Amino acid sequence: MTDAIPKAYRNEAFLNSKDGRELRILAEYLEPKSRFDRDDVDDTVVFMGSARTLSREQAEAALKKAEAESAGDLTAARMAVKMSAYYEAARSIAFRLTQWSKALDSKDKRFVVCTGGGPGIMEAANRGASEARGVNVGLTISLPMEEFDNPYITRGLRFHFHYFFMRKFWFYYLAKAVIVFPGGFGTLDELFELLTLVQTHKMKKPMPIVLFGTEYWREVIHFDALVHHGMINAADVSLVHRTDSVDDAYDYLVKHLTQDAIGRPGLTL
Repeated sequence: MTDAIPKAYRNEAFLNSKDGRELRILAEYLEPKSRFDRDDVDDTVVFMGSARTLSREQAEAALKKAEAESAGDLTAARMAVKMSAYYEAARSIAFRLTQWSKALDSKDKRFVVCTGGGPGIMEAANRGASEARGVNVGLTISLPMEEFDNPYITRGLRFHFHYFFMRKFWFYYLAKAVIVFPGGFGTLDELFELLTLVQTHKMKKPMPIVLFGTEYWREVIHFDALVHHGMINAADVSLVHRTDSVDDAYDYLVKHLTQDAIGRPGLTL
Protein backbone atom coordinates (compact mmCIF):
# COMPACT_ATOMS: atom_id res chain seq x y z
CA MET A 1 0.00 0.00 0.00
CA THR A 2 3.03 2.30 0.07
CA ASP A 3 2.24 3.37 -3.53
CA ALA A 4 -0.73 5.35 -2.15
CA ILE A 5 1.60 7.52 -0.04
CA PRO A 6 3.03 10.38 -2.13
CA LYS A 7 6.70 11.18 -1.97
CA ALA A 8 7.40 14.42 -0.17
CA TYR A 9 8.33 16.32 -3.34
CA ARG A 10 5.04 15.20 -4.95
CA ASN A 11 2.83 15.87 -1.96
CA GLU A 12 0.79 18.81 -3.27
CA ALA A 13 -1.04 19.29 0.03
CA PHE A 14 2.30 19.84 1.77
CA LEU A 15 3.84 21.92 -1.02
CA ASN A 16 0.84 24.26 -1.00
CA SER A 17 0.69 24.49 2.79
CA LYS A 18 2.17 27.02 5.20
CA ASP A 19 4.94 24.53 6.00
CA GLY A 20 5.94 24.36 2.33
CA ARG A 21 6.27 28.12 1.88
CA GLU A 22 10.09 28.11 2.00
CA LEU A 23 10.17 25.58 -0.85
CA ARG A 24 7.80 27.68 -2.94
CA ILE A 25 9.94 30.77 -2.40
CA LEU A 26 13.10 28.84 -3.28
CA ALA A 27 11.40 27.48 -6.42
CA GLU A 28 10.72 31.05 -7.59
CA TYR A 29 14.47 31.63 -7.39
CA LEU A 30 15.80 28.35 -8.79
CA GLU A 31 13.34 27.72 -11.64
CA PRO A 32 13.82 31.15 -13.29
CA LYS A 33 17.59 30.90 -12.73
CA SER A 34 17.71 27.58 -14.57
CA ARG A 35 15.92 29.07 -17.58
CA PHE A 36 18.03 32.24 -17.65
CA ASP A 37 21.17 30.08 -17.51
CA ARG A 38 19.83 27.75 -20.20
CA ASP A 39 19.12 30.65 -22.56
CA ASP A 40 22.35 32.55 -21.75
CA VAL A 41 20.50 35.64 -20.53
CA ASP A 42 23.13 37.47 -18.50
CA ASP A 43 21.58 40.88 -18.14
CA THR A 44 18.44 42.86 -18.91
CA VAL A 45 17.05 46.32 -19.50
CA VAL A 46 13.85 46.57 -17.47
CA PHE A 47 10.82 48.55 -18.67
CA MET A 48 8.27 49.54 -16.03
CA GLY A 49 4.96 51.36 -16.42
CA SER A 50 1.21 51.13 -16.37
CA ALA A 51 -0.74 48.11 -17.57
CA ARG A 52 -3.55 50.52 -18.50
CA THR A 53 -1.74 52.45 -21.23
CA LEU A 54 -3.25 51.76 -24.66
CA SER A 55 -1.52 51.74 -28.01
CA ARG A 56 -2.23 54.74 -30.20
CA GLU A 57 -4.42 52.62 -32.47
CA GLN A 58 -6.50 51.29 -29.56
CA ALA A 59 -6.84 54.69 -27.90
CA GLU A 60 -7.87 56.49 -31.07
CA ALA A 61 -10.43 53.79 -31.90
CA ALA A 62 -11.92 54.03 -28.40
CA LEU A 63 -12.15 57.82 -28.65
CA LYS A 64 -13.77 57.64 -32.06
CA LYS A 65 -16.35 55.19 -30.74
CA ALA A 66 -17.07 57.32 -27.67
CA GLU A 67 -17.55 60.43 -29.82
CA ALA A 68 -19.82 58.62 -32.30
CA GLU A 69 -22.01 57.06 -29.64
CA SER A 70 -21.95 60.04 -27.26
CA ALA A 71 -21.29 57.46 -24.58
CA GLY A 72 -18.63 56.95 -21.99
CA ASP A 73 -16.22 59.43 -20.50
CA LEU A 74 -14.84 61.57 -23.33
CA THR A 75 -12.34 63.20 -20.99
CA ALA A 76 -10.90 59.79 -20.07
CA ALA A 77 -10.88 58.72 -23.73
CA ARG A 78 -8.98 61.85 -24.74
CA MET A 79 -6.50 61.31 -21.91
CA ALA A 80 -5.98 57.73 -23.10
CA VAL A 81 -5.01 59.07 -26.53
CA LYS A 82 -2.52 61.47 -24.92
CA MET A 83 -1.05 58.70 -22.74
CA SER A 84 -0.77 56.34 -25.73
CA ALA A 85 2.34 58.33 -26.72
CA TYR A 86 4.12 56.49 -23.90
CA TYR A 87 3.13 53.11 -25.34
CA GLU A 88 4.62 54.07 -28.68
CA ALA A 89 7.76 55.50 -27.03
CA ALA A 90 8.33 52.30 -25.03
CA ARG A 91 7.84 50.21 -28.17
CA SER A 92 10.33 52.35 -30.11
CA ILE A 93 13.01 52.38 -27.40
CA ALA A 94 12.74 48.63 -26.88
CA PHE A 95 13.04 48.08 -30.63
CA ARG A 96 16.14 50.24 -30.90
CA LEU A 97 17.84 48.80 -27.81
CA THR A 98 17.22 45.28 -29.06
CA GLN A 99 18.71 46.06 -32.46
CA TRP A 100 21.74 47.60 -30.76
CA SER A 101 22.22 44.71 -28.36
CA LYS A 102 21.92 42.10 -31.11
CA ALA A 103 24.75 43.79 -32.97
CA LEU A 104 27.14 43.41 -30.03
CA ASP A 105 29.93 40.86 -30.43
CA SER A 106 28.86 38.43 -27.71
CA LYS A 107 27.89 34.79 -27.51
CA ASP A 108 25.49 35.63 -24.68
CA LYS A 109 22.22 37.51 -25.01
CA ARG A 110 23.02 40.98 -23.74
CA PHE A 111 20.68 43.69 -22.45
CA VAL A 112 17.51 41.71 -23.05
CA VAL A 113 14.28 43.69 -22.71
CA CYS A 114 12.43 42.59 -19.56
CA THR A 115 8.96 43.64 -18.39
CA GLY A 116 6.22 42.58 -16.02
CA GLY A 117 4.68 40.64 -18.88
CA GLY A 118 1.27 42.30 -18.88
CA PRO A 119 -0.52 44.74 -21.18
CA GLY A 120 0.14 48.47 -21.53
CA ILE A 121 3.73 49.67 -21.29
CA MET A 122 4.85 46.09 -20.65
CA GLU A 123 3.26 44.88 -23.85
CA ALA A 124 4.75 47.83 -25.75
CA ALA A 125 8.31 47.00 -24.70
CA ASN A 126 7.95 43.26 -25.35
CA ARG A 127 6.37 44.11 -28.69
CA GLY A 128 9.21 46.42 -29.71
CA ALA A 129 11.81 43.81 -28.81
CA SER A 130 9.87 41.14 -30.70
CA GLU A 131 9.56 43.37 -33.77
CA ALA A 132 13.36 43.71 -33.68
CA ARG A 133 13.50 39.88 -33.66
CA GLY A 134 15.10 39.80 -30.25
CA VAL A 135 14.44 37.61 -27.25
CA ASN A 136 12.61 39.30 -24.40
CA VAL A 137 11.42 38.43 -20.92
CA GLY A 138 8.05 38.70 -19.15
CA LEU A 139 7.77 38.35 -15.36
CA THR A 140 4.04 38.01 -14.73
CA ILE A 141 2.37 37.85 -11.33
CA SER A 142 -0.75 36.04 -10.13
CA LEU A 143 -3.45 38.53 -9.06
CA PRO A 144 -6.94 38.16 -7.60
CA MET A 145 -8.45 39.63 -10.76
CA GLU A 146 -8.13 38.01 -14.19
CA GLU A 147 -4.56 37.05 -14.94
CA PHE A 148 -2.95 38.43 -18.07
CA ASP A 149 0.10 38.39 -20.22
CA ASN A 150 0.93 39.61 -23.69
CA PRO A 151 1.69 37.62 -26.84
CA TYR A 152 5.09 39.18 -27.57
CA ILE A 153 7.17 37.50 -24.85
CA THR A 154 9.73 34.99 -26.07
CA ARG A 155 8.64 31.38 -25.64
CA GLY A 156 10.50 29.90 -22.68
CA LEU A 157 11.12 33.29 -21.05
CA ARG A 158 7.60 33.87 -19.78
CA PHE A 159 7.63 33.50 -16.00
CA HIS A 160 4.72 33.45 -13.56
CA PHE A 161 5.24 34.41 -9.92
CA HIS A 162 3.16 34.18 -6.79
CA TYR A 163 5.41 36.31 -4.58
CA PHE A 164 5.83 39.97 -5.47
CA PHE A 165 9.22 40.13 -3.72
CA MET A 166 10.63 37.25 -5.78
CA ARG A 167 9.36 38.84 -8.97
CA LYS A 168 11.02 42.14 -8.00
CA PHE A 169 14.23 40.28 -7.17
CA TRP A 170 14.41 39.08 -10.77
CA PHE A 171 13.64 42.57 -12.07
CA TYR A 172 16.65 44.01 -10.27
CA TYR A 173 19.09 41.09 -10.10
CA LEU A 174 19.87 40.89 -13.83
CA ALA A 175 19.07 44.52 -14.67
CA LYS A 176 21.78 46.78 -16.09
CA ALA A 177 19.37 49.68 -16.70
CA VAL A 178 15.77 50.56 -15.93
CA ILE A 179 13.37 52.87 -17.77
CA VAL A 180 10.17 53.85 -15.99
CA PHE A 181 7.10 55.15 -17.79
CA PRO A 182 4.01 56.66 -16.15
CA GLY A 183 2.27 54.15 -13.92
CA GLY A 184 0.28 53.65 -10.75
CA PHE A 185 0.86 52.01 -7.38
CA GLY A 186 2.75 49.02 -8.77
CA THR A 187 5.10 51.14 -10.86
CA LEU A 188 5.74 53.52 -7.95
CA ASP A 189 6.42 50.58 -5.64
CA GLU A 190 8.97 49.14 -8.05
CA LEU A 191 10.60 52.52 -8.67
CA PHE A 192 10.99 53.44 -5.02
CA GLU A 193 12.37 50.06 -4.05
CA LEU A 194 14.94 50.44 -6.83
CA LEU A 195 15.83 53.99 -5.73
CA THR A 196 16.21 52.77 -2.14
CA LEU A 197 18.59 49.99 -3.21
CA VAL A 198 20.71 52.46 -5.19
CA GLN A 199 20.62 55.24 -2.58
CA THR A 200 21.66 52.91 0.26
CA HIS A 201 24.33 51.20 -1.88
CA LYS A 202 22.73 47.83 -1.36
CA MET A 203 22.88 47.75 -5.14
CA LYS A 204 26.56 48.19 -5.94
CA LYS A 205 26.48 47.84 -9.73
CA PRO A 206 25.96 50.96 -11.87
CA MET A 207 22.24 51.45 -12.50
CA PRO A 208 21.09 54.11 -14.97
CA ILE A 209 17.44 54.93 -14.28
CA VAL A 210 15.36 56.87 -16.80
CA LEU A 211 12.04 58.47 -15.89
CA PHE A 212 10.19 58.94 -19.18
CA GLY A 213 7.52 61.64 -19.17
CA THR A 214 8.67 64.81 -17.42
CA GLU A 215 5.22 66.35 -16.97
CA TYR A 216 3.83 63.21 -15.36
CA TRP A 217 6.74 62.62 -13.02
CA ARG A 218 6.93 66.30 -12.03
CA GLU A 219 3.28 66.14 -10.92
CA VAL A 220 3.45 62.74 -9.25
CA ILE A 221 6.81 62.88 -7.42
CA HIS A 222 8.02 66.22 -6.06
CA PHE A 223 11.70 65.35 -5.64
CA ASP A 224 12.62 68.95 -4.81
CA ALA A 225 10.14 68.94 -1.93
CA LEU A 226 11.86 65.86 -0.51
CA VAL A 227 15.15 67.77 -0.65
CA HIS A 228 13.58 70.93 0.84
CA HIS A 229 12.22 69.02 3.84
CA GLY A 230 15.53 67.23 4.38
CA MET A 231 14.18 63.79 3.53
CA ILE A 232 16.76 63.13 0.79
CA ASN A 233 20.04 64.73 -0.21
CA ALA A 234 20.15 67.05 -3.21
CA ALA A 235 22.49 64.57 -4.90
CA ASP A 236 19.80 61.87 -4.69
CA VAL A 237 17.76 63.71 -7.32
CA SER A 238 20.50 62.89 -9.83
CA LEU A 239 19.85 59.16 -9.39
CA VAL A 240 17.27 59.50 -12.19
CA HIS A 241 17.49 60.95 -15.69
CA ARG A 242 14.25 62.59 -16.79
CA THR A 243 13.31 62.97 -20.44
CA ASP A 244 10.48 63.12 -22.99
CA SER A 245 12.65 62.14 -25.92
CA VAL A 246 13.00 58.66 -27.39
CA ASP A 247 16.35 59.64 -28.86
CA ASP A 248 17.62 61.05 -25.57
CA ALA A 249 16.48 57.99 -23.57
CA TYR A 250 18.07 55.63 -26.08
CA ASP A 251 21.34 57.59 -26.21
CA TYR A 252 21.51 57.86 -22.41
CA LEU A 253 20.99 54.13 -21.90
CA VAL A 254 23.43 53.08 -24.63
CA LYS A 255 26.07 55.46 -23.28
CA HIS A 256 25.85 54.06 -19.75
CA LEU A 257 25.51 50.44 -20.81
CA THR A 258 28.56 50.82 -23.03
CA GLN A 259 30.66 52.50 -20.38
CA ASP A 260 29.59 50.46 -17.33
CA ALA A 261 28.18 47.10 -18.39
CA ILE A 262 29.40 45.78 -21.74
CA GLY A 263 32.60 44.35 -20.26
CA ARG A 264 30.86 42.99 -17.19
CA PRO A 265 28.29 40.36 -18.29
CA GLY A 266 26.32 38.80 -15.48
CA LEU A 267 27.21 41.53 -12.95
CA THR A 268 24.55 41.32 -10.23
CA LEU A 269 23.55 43.19 -7.09
